[in-house]
Amino acid sequence: MPGFELFGDRERAQVQDVMDSGVLMRYGFDGMRNGHYKALELEKVLAEKMQVKHAQLVSSGTAALTVALASAGIGAGDEVIMPTFTFVASFESILALGAIPVLVDVDDTLTLSPEAVEKAITQRTKVVMPVHMCGSMADLKKLKTICDKHDLLLFEDACQAIGGTFEGKPLGSYGDLGCFSFDYVKTVTCGEGGAVITNNDQFKLNADHYSDHGHDHVGNDRGAETHPFMGYNFRISELHAAVGLAQIQRLDEFLSIQKRNYMIIREALASIEGLTFRKVPDGGVESYAFLSFFLPDSETAKRVHGALGTAGVDACFYWFDNNWHYYRKWEHLSAKKSLPKVSWEVNELLRDYSTVDFSQSDHWVGRNISCLIKLGWAEDEVRARADKMVAVISKSI
Repeated sequence: MPGFELFGDRERAQVQDVMDSGVLMRYGFDGMRNGHYKALELEKVLAEKMQVKHAQLVSSGTAALTVALASAGIGAGDEVIMPTFTFVASFESILALGAIPVLVDVDDTLTLSPEAVEKAITQRTKVVMPVHMCGSMADLKKLKTICDKHDLLLFEDACQAIGGTFEGKPLGSYGDLGCFSFDYVKTVTCGEGGAVITNNDQFKLNADHYSDHGHDHVGNDRGAETHPFMGYNFRISELHAAVGLAQIQRLDEFLSIQKRNYMIIREALASIEGLTFRKVPDGGVESYAFLSFFLPDSETAKRVHGALGTAGVDACFYWFDNNWHYYRKWEHLSAKKSLPKVSWEVNELLRDYSTVDFSQSDHWVGRNISCLIKLGWAEDEVRARADKMVAVISKSI
């Protein structure tokens, strides 16, 4: 991670194919295409890779979250349970539909705590949305049991974890809906892009229409298409889909490199007393995009993070103080700072999360450091990095 590190001839060839056709839009202009439909082709390959019936490409991971929720009819006043540790897009997509993000604690998986989820369910709850942060998953088996018990949708945000699996199923395919991001820094990149995957025929149809202004896509005359319901413009371009088409076919190659680099560093760090690794639920296999570990307390974690940076060990993140990924810096959410007026439901029902006790999340995220695993590292470079990390952490712990 990220896939742009290994851009090459395959990506260039796919993009050139689009340029040669002259059609950059995914819909219409059939006579000019010479049978080339990059978005449709990528959707087919992605669905096969993820072992689902349907994939719908959109313009970003944020768009994928929004379209997925909309495709399931989630809207004004509906509650969506999500974790305190994620990217801001999680609550942005919920609020965009007038729904209510309900933040709950994470546990030692760094993802949704099933116990916290169960306590947060109300009559308004419609969706449980685990976010598989930094390449590893929530305990999907427990979350599915909770969803089945309360008749809720299980919606996987797998934007950071493409290629991981749970009980042999690709992440994103275990729940009712799954989403991926293909932005510039993801393991598979389109430059900008995202996707919704599902086995539900109606959700797929809804996602297809909603992401393109409500067009029904019936026939071969775009101007004659009807609009069964309102939608918005979340389309991906053929150029972006072309890059993704080359990249998705390299996913197994990328995962193999990530695993090799991850395991070299993990095996080295395992020798450090007082350092432990994030929990991967039974039945889970990471995508190996990040190596996440815990130190004895938050003070030690901050000290180690600073020492790693000073020593030139880049791409290590202390999420506890991060502006984008942890609830502590989401003042704009708590204060409901928005350019347009927020809906009545959001204004009345959204909690002030600056006053909520998330000490369980703080306990885990405050002690965590996550290190990005790059695809471009040579094996000897990874081993040198691992040795330096051991020396720095051992001295600072």
